[in-house]
Formats: sequence, C-alpha cells, structure tokens
Amino acid sequence: MNQRFLTFKWPKPFSIEFWACLGIAIAVLLRIVHLDTREFWYDEVLSVLLSSGQKIAFVKPPDVPVPLADYTQLLSIPVENSLDDTLKTVADLLRGIVGGEPHPPLFYLSQHLWLRWFGNGVAAVRSLNALFGIGAIAAAYGFGRRLLGHRPGLLFAALLGLNPFYLNHSLNVRMYAPLVFWGLLSAWALLEIIGWSAPETEKTPRRFPWGWHLVLIGSVCAGCMTFYLFAYWVLALAALCLYLDRRQWWQHGIRLGAGVALTAPWMWWGIPQQLRNADFGRFDAPPGWWAATVRHAQDVAVCLGSQLVLGDWTTSVPLGATVAAGMAAIAVVGVALVQLWQRERGDRRRFGVILLLSVFILFVALSVDAIGGKFTLGFGWGRSTIYMLPGFLLVVALWLERLGPRWRSAIATVILAVYLLLSVGDYAARSRRSFHPIADLTVTGTDATTAIALNSRAWGHVMRLAYYIPPRESVLLLARDAADLPEALARAIEADPSRFDRVLWLDSAAPVWSPPSTPEQNAQISATLSRHYGLQTRQTVTGTMEMDNFTLSLYD
Repeated sequence: MNQRFLTFKWPKPFSIEFWACLGIAIAVLLRIVHLDTREFWYDEVLSVLLSSGQKIAFVKPPDVPVPLADYTQLLSIPVENSLDDTLKTVADLLRGIVGGEPHPPLFYLSQHLWLRWFGNGVAAVRSLNALFGIGAIAAAYGFGRRLLGHRPGLLFAALLGLNPFYLNHSLNVRMYAPLVFWGLLSAWALLEIIGWSAPETEKTPRRFPWGWHLVLIGSVCAGCMTFYLFAYWVLALAALCLYLDRRQWWQHGIRLGAGVALTAPWMWWGIPQQLRNADFGRFDAPPGWWAATVRHAQDVAVCLGSQLVLGDWTTSVPLGATVAAGMAAIAVVGVALVQLWQRERGDRRRFGVILLLSVFILFVALSVDAIGGKFTLGFGWGRSTIYMLPGFLLVVALWLERLGPRWRSAIATVILAVYLLLSVGDYAARSRRSFHPIADLTVTGTDATTAIALNSRAWGHVMRLAYYIPPRESVLLLARDAADLPEALARAIEADPSRFDRVLWLDSAAPVWSPPSTPEQNAQISATLSRHYGLQTRQTVTGTMEMDNFTLSLYD
C-alpha cells in the first residue's frame, strides 16, 4: 500500500483526469457551501417531524386559533429523563412511520440520531445526506475503477458528483441520497467478491474478502430498509451475479438473500400496517390503453430528463421542456449504447454490466408499472427511480472513454461544465425562501399578538411556519381549508376583536390537501379584515414549486 501511494502520479494539467478531479472537488465543495442556502421544502420538514418521533402528536389545526409554538416543539426531540423515555420516543417514531408513511424506517432512524447529536438546524439536518452524497462519489470511483478503469472511474465519480439531480438530493432531507450510496456500495462489493476488474486495471489480490461479503449484505439490507423500490436494484445485482459468475450463483444468492432476510422483522411488523394505510391511488394510470401508454412514455422521458439533464430545474420549467430534455437524453444514451456495442466486440462484459444497471432496471420498472396499472417512474420528477441514475451515468462514462483522446477530453469537459452550470445556477438563480418573508412580517419585537390566517391545514405548510417563526413571538394560527377559512376567521374576530393586534393572511396557491381559494372566498376574508383592521402591506412570495407560492397580506 505504501509503495502504491509513493508511485501515485497527480493528473497532468488540463487532462481529462485533471478535469474529473477538479469536478469531484467542486462537487464536494458545493455540498458543503449550500447546506443552509435554502429553506426546508414541504417534504423535508415532514422528514424532520418524523425523525423527531413526534409525528403521532401532530393534530390538524382546529377551527379556532391555537398557539403556533405548540407545533414548533414537535420538530425537536421531546424532553427525556430516562432510558424508558428514549425508548418511547423511538417507538413513537416507528408508530409514526407505520401510521401513514410509505417508506421504510432506516432513513428516519439515522436522521433521528443526527437530531440528537446536532439539533434541528437546517445545515445540521442536511449534513447527514451531504455526507452520503460525498460517500456516493467515493463509492462511484471505487466501483467505476473496478468496472471501467482508473480514468473512466474518475469521470464517472465527477459526473455523479456534479449531476444537478443528485446534487439537489444530496442537500434534500429525504432518503434518495443514501439510496444511491447503498446501491453503488453493493455493486462495488459484488465486483470485489467476484474478483472481476477492468481489463486495463492491474490485477490485485483480493483483500479482506469476508469484509466485502459483510459490505454486500449490509448495503443490500440498508438499501431495502431505505426505499422499497430498491428491490429493482437488488434484482439487477442478482442478474449481474448470473452474468459474471454463473458457477457460484448460489453463493451470491445466499449473500443477497441474507441482506434481504435481515429486513424480515420490519416486513413482518411494519409493512402490513403500512399497506393498510397506503394511498396507492396517487400512482394510478389514466383509463384507456392509449392514454396509459402515453403516460408511461411520458414518465420515461420525465425520469431521464430530470435525472440526466435538468435536475431540480424540472420543478420550475413546463412539463414539455422536461419531456424534451428526456427525449434528448434518450437519444444520446441510445447512440452511446449502439457505439459501445460496436466498440466492445472483444469483451462485452462491461457493456453487459452497464446494461443491467441501467436499461434493464428501467425496463423492469416500466413493466411493473404497465402490468400494475401504475406510474411510479415519473413520480416526483424521477426521484422515486433515482437508483437508475448511476447506471445511465456509467453509459456516458464508458462511451466517453471509448472516444478518441481529442473528442473524449472535449466532450467530457463540455458535459461536466454544463452540469456545473446547471447545478450552480440552480442555487444561485432560484430562490426557495418563501417562509423567511413570512417570519419577517410576524416578528415584532414586542408583546403584540399576531394571528395567522392560512387557507391550508397541510402539515408541510403548518410545520414550516412553526419552524421559521420564532416560538418567542406571540402568534396564533388559524389554519383551515379554503372553503372554511372565511367563516372561521369571521367567527374568531367577531368573538373578540381586541384579541389580535395584527392579522397576517396567507393565501397559498397550492394548499395541497384542499382546493385553492376562490375569488369569492378571498373577497369575504378581505371584507371581514377591513371592518376591523387596516391593510399595511401586501406582497407575493414564490419558490421553486407552486406549493411555495403565497400572497401575504398584513392587517394592523
């Protein structure tokens, strides 16, 4: 090991290795710099609520104003005075998951430990996923070097690190960044166990074989306990075993099976309860064969357009732009696969591995959707199928490696530059700070009481208000569906007009759990407030999604 370290050569300036190493360094830096540059979005604050173990304590706001601080305390670990209290908090966390959350518990349990150690600050909470993102870049190089060689391994790691889709999810308090890490780690471990490596890579004796066995078993278990659709990746690993090492298929099957078997306690206790509470209707395909076919094709385009091109930009651009980006990505990947098939004639095993980890998984996921009459591929702008991203980036990395030196360097530099531009532009040009202006209007520095009237009872809206408005402020929250808010607000004000010194009316463009307000309903609210208060200011705040858009009206 020391000899290999001493003979290490730094990449030549402006070589493809140089640009790949620079891209990796920038990718790591971006994850550190942008930990706290955006607010929590809707799903992130739900992750904090679940991870605190207090989701079961959340109650939908009633039809009377209640202290907002009652919700603020739900975003922290509850007060614990004994080991029994700690165990109860963990048990409540699991109960909160099986009570309506459609995901396994590992992500929330790891975030729960992170909350205990570092608190619920934005940077602190996001730092765990940022570490998983950095770990995935390292695993991408390890796996890529084994499969493709040193140079394409570096390029693969740089592509993953700068990919705008994965950068966004590395700074998103959801389970998608760990999912890619567990997938790459399991694939790397499998290649190490098989002892297969790139033809250009010097053969080295396998070190710590049992350690890699444990890594494979552990990463498969962790992936399955992070996201249920990780099963598609496990299926691809099983196909990989048959493809690369058919003679020892049963040994590999035992290892993969052991990883899945470790999830048995949750399968027995948690999954049945989740199935009883699951909302599968949101994945339903439209009726009719032709409509369903068009929707499935659109899902494929949205998935690849988001993952390989636009990243989180897809939440702000028209659907047609995402579909167009997806069609362009399909065309590039298709050309790359055709050229690789021709150029890998001597040994197509690497081509087969990449095909299994990309097109095969996409085909399986699409087939399951078509047979089941569901559409999961495009759900969440492709985030539910993020486990396919490494496979398609491997296609690009190997394709670039097989180009001539001149074209390889030029095209790789352009792709990395475009990824960097999209990633930096995402955080520099697209603000997600809708709740800071709300908090600024709420903070008075006095003992004045502010009532917030909100046309939504969705917990993502309520809990973000609770997170960003300091609990020391005297704030009462009246959150109702748009249809009920005019009457509830009139009743609260008429009961005691002097109870509220100020009223902040928040009109959400997307209340999530109910339709948005109509002009008639807004007119009723405006008339009620104008009888008792004067309008001080009105402004509109916008974010990267419709659910972040609000009209703020402050009455004093």
